[in-house]
Amino acid sequence: MSAPIEASQMRLVALPRLAAAGRWRVEAMRTLSEPCLLWFTKGQGRITVAGVTRGYTAHNAIFIPAGVMHGFEVGPQVFGTAVFFGKDNTITLPGQPQHLRVREVHAQQEVNVILDMIQREMDSDTPAHERATHHYLGLLGVWLERQAVKAGPDTAPPDAARKLVARFTQLMEREFRQGLGVGEMAERLGVTPTHLTRCCRATCGRSAIDLLQDRRIFEALRLLSETTTPVGQIGESLGFRSAAYFTRAFQNMTGVSPTAFRKSL
Repeated sequence: MSAPIEASQMRLVALPRLAAAGRWRVEAMRTLSEPCLLWFTKGQGRITVAGVTRGYTAHNAIFIPAGVMHGFEVGPQVFGTAVFFGKDNTITLPGQPQHLRVREVHAQQEVNVILDMIQREMDSDTPAHERATHHYLGLLGVWLERQAVKAGPDTAPPDAARKLVARFTQLMEREFRQGLGVGEMAERLGVTPTHLTRCCRATCGRSAIDLLQDRRIFEALRLLSETTTPVGQIGESLGFRSAAYFTRAFQNMTGVSPTAFRKSL
């Protein structure tokens, strides 16, 4: 089983800053080994979580548990905050993804104040600031729980297509390093490749092979930018049959070769 992307300690990151390192940092399919909350305060775009794409606007809160595949657009007019809870957090958080459209002004102000206090305590060197940060994170977890209760059950029906694509993203995350194709994954899921692709297009507007390649290339981008592992070894670790095939697939999706991408950093 492949390991999700490693996370550091809890942190808050402005969404424009998160996207400043390159669109691939937010748009390509990936999973995190820590829970994440996205709080949008301005702008709009699309986000894909577990193979289902929805639109988001200002005052949307999207919670993504650890190990759930996702990617989202961050245009120039989008503002907000990403909260990464860290792998070892002890905060009570939802077990399933949540897409909350927060319409009450009081609730919008409340989460803004909580996030502001978290950042203030993190930046502070006053006594007990770490404990204060932890307590404010607990309040953020309570806020999420209350908003989920107000929102009620997910209005989108858990139809067969969504269930299948969710299973596909889970299988993909476990096996994307093994070089399996869509046909082999479809066989494991008990469906035809055509049916799997049809369901992927229905739920997120992309084919099954697009999702799979996106996940593999994102991991390649991450390894190229964060490690000194040789290019050929990265391609081999991601299941590409040869260095030439890896370079060709990488260039088709990014416009540059793996070596050129690494040099550009």
